[in-house]
Amino acid sequence: MTSAARQLRFASVTDVIQRLDPSYPVFCIFPDILKTRARSFVEGFPGTVLYATKCNPHPYVLKALSDAGIHHFDTASISEIAKVTELLPEAHCYFNHPVKGRGALEAAADVYGITDYVVDHPDELDKVISIAGTDITIEVRIATPKGKVVYDLSAKFGAAPEGAVTLLKEASRRGCRTAIAFHVGSQCLDPDAFRVAMEMAMRVAEEAGVKLEYLDVGGGFPAIYKSNVPPLQTYFDTIAAARERLGIEVPLFAEPGRALVAEACSVLTQVHLRKGDDLYINDGIYGCLSEIRDGDLDPPVRALTKDGKVEGELRPFRIFGPTCDSLDVLKLPFYLPENIREGDWVEFGLMGAYSIGMQTGFNGFITDTIVRIDGMHEDFAF
Repeated sequence: MTSAARQLRFASVTDVIQRLDPSYPVFCIFPDILKTRARSFVEGFPGTVLYATKCNPHPYVLKALSDAGIHHFDTASISEIAKVTELLPEAHCYFNHPVKGRGALEAAADVYGITDYVVDHPDELDKVISIAGTDITIEVRIATPKGKVVYDLSAKFGAAPEGAVTLLKEASRRGCRTAIAFHVGSQCLDPDAFRVAMEMAMRVAEEAGVKLEYLDVGGGFPAIYKSNVPPLQTYFDTIAAARERLGIEVPLFAEPGRALVAEACSVLTQVHLRKGDDLYINDGIYGCLSEIRDGDLDPPVRALTKDGKVEGELRPFRIFGPTCDSLDVLKLPFYLPENIREGDWVEFGLMGAYSIGMQTGFNGFITDTIVRIDGMHEDFAF
């Protein structure tokens, strides 16, 4: 597959199959869906939207989000900062990883002029200030209670309230601007978790007695997989109501990732062998399907041929990835037509988040054909 072919634009996933006849996996990006989702956040969230770059850093994604009005980016590494600023020179990046190497800090401050840094420990505060100076905003990240989420992110990062108070006071004493950040957890299914966290943040701010530049409510906004997910507007309304009740006058930031990009991408795979009710395909848990290996997230699937959909009654299949590792299996049963066979394609929907950015290339298998598809998806209803 040549680089020129990888950059072709297509009218639909069916068009991809008919024109490429791919025996390799294809990552499909729908910029129009990205723009629609971005506008829903820009217009609905009561504050500034930062895209969580780690969720999907592909240039098609970054450009589409920028075109739709997102110009602030949550970045966790120099690589992400470079990727965003080189593609979007006017973008504002925030170095929101709580643990940063000294070399990364030097590049962030001296090369890219980053002025916003997250910390959750006194030693990290010292490190940041020693390199970036004090004409910066220090975001103190607080840990939040484990709630109804797929991934708990406060188990690794976040200061306890008393520690956060100390950090805010010290950052302010040393001449830095201050802010508070938190993350309720990835794929949060309870909007009220944001209210609880905002109340914690305001108690910390009151005890610290420092001026806040902003309150960053983080990510966690969910995508609509097959689980019962509250409407996105419910999250926005909950956050807006908490802001009003708590009398929060500083700007609010948010760091959506999954909810912005999940439904805007799919992974087109091909069946290379069928053994009874087992299907062997050309992508798996070491590739773009890593998040669905344990069944926490259940994406929609459909089976296709060059002439259209595969016919037949639906039945459960077990799906194996392409590597030699026996762990390379999707533990969920996927319901596909009983007539599916070698050479047919299986498309996984809702694959925009933590997919192409997490693949490993293990065993030499990697999804490196990435296509742009104009318009909305012709089949999946999200």
